[in-house]
Formats: sequence, structure tokens, C-alpha cells
Amino acid sequence: MKYFRKTIMPIALFLVVGMMVSCEMSVFYDEHKTIKDNVWNIDDKMVFNVEVDSADMLERYNFLIDLRNTREYPYSNAFLFIKTTFPNGGYALDTMECPLTDPSGKWYGKVSSSHVDNRFYLRKDIIFPQEGMYQFEIFHGLRDTNVVGIKNVGLRIECVE
Repeated sequence: MKYFRKTIMPIALFLVVGMMVSCEMSVFYDEHKTIKDNVWNIDDKMVFNVEVDSADMLERYNFLIDLRNTREYPYSNAFLFIKTTFPNGGYALDTMECPLTDPSGKWYGKVSSSHVDNRFYLRKDIIFPQEGMYQFEIFHGLRDTNVVGIKNVGLRIECVE
């Protein structure tokens, strides 16, 4: 019994803690911005700043966009523009369609009584080409100036395993 407490127990504890830490480390960045009063104005950009150091440039990443809308959101999809500004000042602009319902109007994603959570891949298996600060600006590309029913927008960057 002493052998178990002195040898096996610390090793098991170390392995459990190690597994918990390594699972958490697969997320490189995860931040969400709340839309005031659930009304997203076309001029309101959700800005995310991501610092990348030289060690981060050795890994591959998946870039995901999280979108939380109320059940009162009036459309079956959302169009987003994502502007990525690189540390050297260059930039890339992406357009993304986010389907939110099937043709019958049933919500995709995780549905609760008050909102719907969706996650969309922006890019898969990407490396950061430069060290420094990256800025991601997300803004909607819908026809309405004020889009009702969007609660928050998020950027998630996961390590590819």
C-alpha cells in the first residue's frame, strides 16, 4: 500500500494533469465580442488582436469563426467579411457565407431556448507566415445596415494535431 501511495499515485496524478493541460493547449486563441443590444451595425467591426512569436510560426492552425444569434434572427444565413492585417502591414480580405438554417428553417448548430451557437471554419491547416501582431476585423456583409439578432462573434484558433 505504501508503494502505491508513494509511487503509483504521484505518477497517475501527473499523467491526469498532463492530459488536462495538453487538451487545453490545443486552443491557441479564443475570444468573443458581444454585440450591443443584439443589433450589429454595418460599421461595427469586431476586432481581435493575436500576438504570434517565432515558436508559434512552427505550428499549423485552424481558424474558426463563432457566431451566436437569437432565435429571432430573420435570415437563414449570414455573410461576413474578415480582414486580416499582417505584422508587416499587408492584409487579406475574406468573404464567408455562414448557413444558419436548413431549407425548412430548422436551425443548425447548438440550439438553446434563447440563442443558437454555430462555429465555421475560416481556414484549415495554416501557418503564421510572420512574427508579430495580427489583427482580425470581422464585419457583416448583409444588406441591412443594422442586423437584428446577432448576440456575439468570436475568433478561435486551434492547433492542428
